Amino acid sequence: MSVIGKSTSRDAALQEAFGAEVAELYAQAARGEANAALQRALELRSFLAVAEEQVARVRDRAHAATAADADMDDLSAADLRWDADWLEAALAGRDGYTAALDALLRTMPPPTQPAALRADLCPRITATAPPAPAAPSAGAVRIRRP
Repeated sequence: MSVIGKSTSRDAALQEAFGAEVAELYAQAARGEANAALQRALELRSFLAVAEEQVARVRDRAHAATAADADMDDLSAADLRWDADWLEAALAGRDGYTAALDALLRTMPPPTQPAALRADLCPRITATAPPAPAAPSAGAVRIRRP
């Protein structure tokens, strides 16, 4: 199954920010109509969908292993430790993707703002070259000798 069909915890925020359903946002990207912010947001959403699926799988596996009607002979502390480590890694990934997506959506102008005003919101990056290294004789003073 494609990540397009998977729901994520940030779909409502994406829909609000870009003014369309998630499937339509992916369709815009496929047609080449997506701006850089939408492309990045969809990439982060795709990663988030996979991370949230991993979290759910490990959670469900741990619940099944510790269910009241589960066979006690199948219960393994080593397997549960492994699942705890896996869950920690999956949650860390999910947290990173949600934080990045939330940060991207916070920095975006509202979708109702005219495009002319949005152009002024683009940060300007300026760079200056570091000073050139001094010549070996720079700053040397000649002394007259008698």
